[in-house]
Formats: sequence, structure tokens, C-alpha cells
Amino acid sequence: MRNLIVLITLVFISNFTFGSQILIPMDDSQTNHLKAYGVSFYLLENGVIIEWLLNYRGGSFLTPHLQTIEEELIVRGIRYEILADGQANAIRQEIGSPEVNMEVVQLEKAPKIAVYTPGGKQPWDDAVTMVLEYAEIPYDKIYDSTIVKGGLPEYDWLHLHHEDFTGQYGKFYANFRSYPWYKKQVADLERSAANLGFNKVSELKLSVATNIKNFVIGGGFLFTMCSGTDSFDIALASHDTDICESMFDGDPSERNCQDKLDYNNTLAFENFELVQDPLQYEYSDIDGTSLHKRNEKLDKFTLFEFSAKWDVVPTMLTQCHTDVISGFMGQTTDFKRDLIKSNVLIMGETKSIGTARYIHGELGQGTWTFYGGHDPEDYEHRVGDPPTDLNLHPNSPGYRLILNNILFPAAKKKKRKT
Repeated sequence: MRNLIVLITLVFISNFTFGSQILIPMDDSQTNHLKAYGVSFYLLENGVIIEWLLNYRGGSFLTPHLQTIEEELIVRGIRYEILADGQANAIRQEIGSPEVNMEVVQLEKAPKIAVYTPGGKQPWDDAVTMVLEYAEIPYDKIYDSTIVKGGLPEYDWLHLHHEDFTGQYGKFYANFRSYPWYKKQVADLERSAANLGFNKVSELKLSVATNIKNFVIGGGFLFTMCSGTDSFDIALASHDTDICESMFDGDPSERNCQDKLDYNNTLAFENFELVQDPLQYEYSDIDGTSLHKRNEKLDKFTLFEFSAKWDVVPTMLTQCHTDVISGFMGQTTDFKRDLIKSNVLIMGETKSIGTARYIHGELGQGTWTFYGGHDPEDYEHRVGDPPTDLNLHPNSPGYRLILNNILFPAAKKKKRKT
């Protein structure tokens, strides 16, 4: 590490064009796709500009050939190839051809990452924190007080733990209300809401959701999975009504709360119907979980292909070594397509049942991405299940989609071609 900064200076002097370079392939030949993202992030943190070769061998990375980088790749178990200067330039020329669906994107600066997660949660409680730990990508844990007190602008990229922003405690009441962990969660959230000046947890969560929405409008990058997707939009839609029953907030919901939903205030979804039964483990009809037959071998979703030269952002977000990915369940598994706003970009779908798994949108100066399901390598993860060991899944395509979002903010801004 002490020698890295000196060597980086030499890279800048050479203007990143002379000498040999390192190709980190991201096709089926790669031994550890997930750690390849981690080493790319590590290089960005230390001032090394790298190139992301979109659609070239699964979205490969090109870095300077420095001994320190090569040693880091070896330590992390990442496959790489040494290219002569002429070979690297030939790849760039191939990618630059208008006849191929490829593009070179320069990655310049590592984003500062925050994960919105309550205290006491372990990394394996959430797929994103788990893969960040495995890939050795640093992040800060923040929660309600940081957001309510205006701390979000310190960060570039935010992930929402599998949260319930509606104030209904995940709708775990029917099955888990007598469990110590559930009682503690309720007590902790009620105490936190009171300490922050809110009368109800639902009011606290609405404030948090509104602050996060403003973070995106101001240029932030938001990524969330599972119940952090639909519950977020439901909270925004219900800003002018009470959708919580008495066991959640001490008083009944408004009788006409469904009619008072404001779909103009949401990011992704519209025209959805609330599930108002407090004993039903579901927030609304957005979720497509009930449409899946739970046949693990047959449950797949497909990534869309985008024009790398014209639609750079969705191309970055869908980089993978396969376009057919094994499905996985969650409290929110995926999203019914007919409830998704027309301006939302669908990047992955299960066409046979009419659901979208992976969606993206722009809001103000920032972007958001919703990804359905809980754990890409645990088909039907349940409360209390043991953590997934990512050492057994170093090439997981489902986890790759998460890490695409991590690197996306590092890309040099490019104007859309006209």
C-alpha cells in the first residue's frame, strides 16, 4: 500500500496509455466475479482510474499494469491477464466500432457508501451488506437519526436495508408478535421516534423516506431490495393519510386511506391497492410473490439488453456473464408490471408471469434502482435461516447486479448521444 501512491503517480505521468495493462475478465473464465468489483473499488479509492469495458467479455475491467495491483489480484484470488499496449489498444478499437454493442466507461472516483440499517443487524441479514463485506468494499452504517438530522448529503450512494417504511414493522405481527426480537424491534423504534420528536413510528419513517427522496433529487444514488422497495413507495404515497391499524400505532387506519394515496409522490409504482389486513404478510398488490410457483429450478428472470453506446447507464447496471438469472424469493419478490409507472426503466423481468425484478429511474439530479427478492443465492430465505456463505458463490450473477450499482456512481459523466 505504501508503494501504491508512488506507482499511481507514474501512471498519471504516462497518461494511462503506455506500457502493458491488466485485463480483469468478467466472463465465465473469471474465478471470482464478486471480489473483482472489490478490487476495482479499492483501486478507485487509491486514485487509480480504471476502464469498464461494457459488454466486452462480460463487462471486464482494464487497469494499469502495476506490480502492487497484480499482487492484490493474486491475494484476492481474481483471474487477470497481462496485455501489451498494442493488445489493449486493439480491444479499445474493437469496442469503439459502431457495429458492436460495446462501450468504454472510465471509472474515476469511489463513491462514499452508506447502508441504512438498524443497530445490531449483522452483515448477513441483508444481501447488500453481505456482498460488501465479502468484496471488501467499505461502507458506513446509518439509521433514522442520521437521516432526520440531515446527514445524507455526506454520502454519494445509499442502500436501504430490507426496511418497512410504512410503520407496520414488516407486517410480522401475525406470526412473530410474541417473539423477543419482534418486541425489541417495536420498542426500539417507538423509543427512537419519540426521541426524534415524532408521535408515531409511521411518521418517523415517512420523514426518513421523504429525506431519502430529496437525497435522490439532489443527485444521490439510491439502491434497495426486497421490502425496501414497495414499502418505500407506499409510505410516500400515504403521506396524507394513516394506513396503520391499532396494533401498529395505537389507533385505527383512516377508513378512506386507499382513496387518499398520492401516486404522484412515488418513485416507481402507481394505482396499487393496499393490503389492509394486519394479519396478512403483505403491504399491497405490487408484490408478485404469489405468482411464483416456488419451483426453484424453473424460477428465472431475464436481463434486457441495452445499447451500450446510447444507453450507457442501464448497460452498466446489467453487466453480467449471463442474461438468464435464477430467481429468489423475498417479502417483496418482484413487481407486477401493470403497476409500474410508464417512465420507469425495466431491466430484468419474468415475462411468463408479468413481473419485473430489476427496475431503474431518474429523479431530479439522481437515480434510484429497485431489485426484488432477499438473497440471490438463498431461494426462499426465512427468518432465522443461517447466513449465505459467499465463498461458495464467488461468481453469483444475482449478486453481480448489486455490485454493478456500487460502481455505477464512479463512472465519468457522459452526455447522452443525440
